[in-house]
Formats: sequence, structure tokens, C-alpha cells
Amino acid sequence: MKNYRQAKIKAIIEAQIIETQEELAAALKEQKIEVTQATVSRDIKELHLVKIPYGHGKYRYSFPVDVKQVHSESKMQKAFQDSVLKVEASENIIVIRTQPGAGAAVAFALDNAQWPEIIGTVAGDDTVLAVLKDKDKSRSIVAKMREMSMGCPV
Repeated sequence: MKNYRQAKIKAIIEAQIIETQEELAAALKEQKIEVTQATVSRDIKELHLVKIPYGHGKYRYSFPVDVKQVHSESKMQKAFQDSVLKVEASENIIVIRTQPGAGAAVAFALDNAQWPEIIGTVAGDDTVLAVLKDKDKSRSIVAKMREMSMGCPV
């Protein structure tokens, strides 16, 4: 149902000017899809919808031209500054310790940064494992992560 609903949201956003979550929920109801405000809000986040200006000081929902715009390097740096406590490496695995509850957000930021050196991440509540393609890159990636987190400890 979720995939179907999100496909309908995509079609609605592309076909209509939708300014609010309430308007999106109403458009879904017209399609015989009953939703709550919380569901619409989650779908907006998961689909990475953004609000863009369309004239006369009004904004509408849209898909970003590029997901990298939504998850810029500066946003990743902010996530690191706010959440990362410690970064360490062992061979081709980097262990990132975060504030409680921040592991998923840091992993998400890394995944969306699409650093070519990182194959993928696994997130826990307060720990992220980043797997590198090449263990020889671990020192430089750790240094880059520490710099983003304003010199967190070894």
C-alpha cells in the first residue's frame, strides 16, 4: 500500500500545484486513498519532497532536481558537528560513535553524500559502521570525518 500511495503522491505532485499537506491528503482522498496527516508527513520526508516558489510569494511541493541538493556537504557537516563524538578505523571499516539516537541520521548523510570510497553504512542507535572499498583510504576518510565534526577525539 505504501509504494502505491507514494506512486500516487508522485503523480499528484507532478500534475497539480499542491501547497500544503492538507491539500495533498485531500488529493489522495479523491483517489480513494485514506491517509492521516502523520502518514502524509512521513511520505513527504521519504520522497524528499521540497517546497519551491511558483509565483506571487507562494510555494508548492516538488521533487528536488538532484537528491544531492537536499543532502549537501554542508548538511552532512552539520550532522557530524551536532552528533559525532568519535571516529576510528580498523582496516576498511570506520566506526563512528554518535550522540544517542543520531546513528541513523549520520549514516543517511554519509550514504547520500555518495563518497566513492564508501561502499555503504550500517547504523545503530549511537554507532555507524562505514565500509570502505580500499583500506588504504581509511586514514584520509577518518581525517575528513574528524574535520567535519570539528576535531572529535581519536
